[in-house]
Amino acid sequence: MNKNFKLIIGGIYIICFGLLIFAVFSYLDLKDLTDLKFIKNNTIHLLDYKNENLVLTVILFFTFSIIWILLLGFGAPLAIISGFIFGKWYGTIISIVSLTTGCTLLYIFANFYFKDIIEQHLEKKISKFKYLFKKREFFYFMIFRLTGGGGIPFAIQNVIPVLFNMKTKNYFFASLYGLAPMLFIINSLGSGIEKLVAKNEGFSYLMIITDPGIYIPIISFLFILIISYFIKRKLFTNN
Repeated sequence: MNKNFKLIIGGIYIICFGLLIFAVFSYLDLKDLTDLKFIKNNTIHLLDYKNENLVLTVILFFTFSIIWILLLGFGAPLAIISGFIFGKWYGTIISIVSLTTGCTLLYIFANFYFKDIIEQHLEKKISKFKYLFKKREFFYFMIFRLTGGGGIPFAIQNVIPVLFNMKTKNYFFASLYGLAPMLFIINSLGSGIEKLVAKNEGFSYLMIITDPGIYIPIISFLFILIISYFIKRKLFTNN
């Protein structure tokens, strides 16, 4: 592909990334995130809007999630937000589908425009995974997702399959199944935070850590990390 065209696409990507960051931080003041009154008031408005415009809210969240993944590459904040807005179960479904779609589009985009750059910078670093993925790409990439990518940042996980030409269908469903357990836990945490905000005028750190809607997802998260560590050692380290 023409090098100048790739540079143009890369420039557009960086500009869009900058605009997203500017928009987020123009709207949010970090000190507001610790102001319970601010959070509570905006939560009420947000949930009222969602209840009155459910389909539109889902579409907006879905669209924003795809754009977020395409530009920023990581998904944990989106899973917390989806649990906060839509609840544990619906939020999990919405975030799994939207994040998986965003990841898949990013993979297609990267495979089409930046394959040579990815190969240049990542091929040696993940050479130990490449043989496994080529042998059984669906299974190993699903486990790779489930175990958090062996400590590899989520944004890089999304484009690693470019190195072994993974089928788009396998990429989508391996990501869908592999991300589901962790996204469920993070959505549960988001739902727990929403319930904590809704039922309290103020809270302390003790109240937060002793609330079942908070500590159960956190314990589950740690449990998944421990299980993932042993799975990773069994399937990846010894190969």
